[in-house]
Amino acid sequence: MLELKNISYYYKSQKDKTILNHVSYEFKKGVMYAILGSSGSGKTTLLSLLAGLDVPVDGTVCVGGEDILQRGLNAHRKDNMSLVFQNYNLIDYLTPVENVRLGGKADAEKLLEQMGIDQLQRKRNVMQLSGGQQQRVAIARALASKAPILLADEPTGNLDEDTANEIIAIFQNLAHEQEKCVIVVTHSRELAEQADYILTLKKGKLEE
Repeated sequence: MLELKNISYYYKSQKDKTILNHVSYEFKKGVMYAILGSSGSGKTTLLSLLAGLDVPVDGTVCVGGEDILQRGLNAHRKDNMSLVFQNYNLIDYLTPVENVRLGGKADAEKLLEQMGIDQLQRKRNVMQLSGGQQQRVAIARALASKAPILLADEPTGNLDEDTANEIIAIFQNLAHEQEKCVIVVTHSRELAEQADYILTLKKGKLEE
């Protein structure tokens, strides 16, 4: 489904500080993965490379055996990926419903209801919602997409424990019932233990 082939990455101004060092891994559909790592270990960088938001210094990212650079990064993001960002990346002048409709053609009202956003909240400007509510809107927007791969960066960081558990259950369902490839970057061991596979990013290497 999604493959890293000998990926290396460093910032051009800091060539002596390698963030990813010849990383290879194959992600499969129908599976939920959690990527653990300390702050600054390169988790978000890795997610950006998978999403086609950045390109590696060396190596290739492939979907279905095809290099995403050959396909085109815009096409890769549009057709293959749905994203849940740590800072939400919502359009601040739109309502929750309007934000979710940007993600795809699924029923925005139904998705927001599943996320616990009531009818009154759905009609407000999204910036009038709490951080936790905004994260739920961001997740609903990702769920609106038919893309086969879901990437999430610290998706439960601003949520209370009960809501976090509900979100994890939704991710598990997307993997196991809808055959999506779900990759969650987190520092939460509790979240990671709910995944099918736990990967650890340490000293530029990704280990299962």
